[in-house]
Amino acid sequence: MNSSARNTARLLGAGARALLVLTVLCGVLYPLAVTGIAQGLFPRQANGSEVREAGKVVGSSLIGQRYDLPLKKGQETPEPDLKWFQPRPSNGLGSNTVNTQYKLILSGATNRAGDNEELIQWVKDAKAAVIKDNSTPGYRVPASAVPPDAVTSSGSGLDPDISPAYARLQVHRVAERNHLPVQRVEKLVEDHTQRRVLGFVGEPRVNVLALNIALRELVG
Repeated sequence: MNSSARNTARLLGAGARALLVLTVLCGVLYPLAVTGIAQGLFPRQANGSEVREAGKVVGSSLIGQRYDLPLKKGQETPEPDLKWFQPRPSNGLGSNTVNTQYKLILSGATNRAGDNEELIQWVKDAKAAVIKDNSTPGYRVPASAVPPDAVTSSGSGLDPDISPAYARLQVHRVAERNHLPVQRVEKLVEDHTQRRVLGFVGEPRVNVLALNIALRELVG
């Protein structure tokens, strides 16, 4: 074997050893260490921030979900189950039919400008539906009370939270549908309103899943 061939063989051997070492370090030991630390220090977050009810996983505190009635024959889009607090609209991808129900195949927003005619019409239709669905015989939702998050999806389309204003807007409807005093449902919303972190980071918010679990317990 000439010197050129020997050098090539040495380089190939060194490359193979480096690949093996890096594979073990970065592909095996490092992931195992990170997973072990995460499970030891942050087990809830490491496992997807699961939310349990009666011992069963019912969702994640990080991912929104819908509360709809079963599809009727001939329906393509289910109607909301109005006895529950409703989340933000989940059709943030517009005409894309993949992520209309908080599915995790993909996430994203419309990317339409504020003056886009189609987006404006979506917002108008959503606002009319919010007013109609949440008005009761003794209470009509004023148009001025409809907050932005009631008629627009989040940037990801998967937001698990709504604003306290949107939660309060739904109180009369939820109280009527569940035969509860309005004041009791208002208290439920207040108890599940999360404040700004450290008093100034982020916005006040209400986790819809946690709120509906508490509602189910109250009704039960």
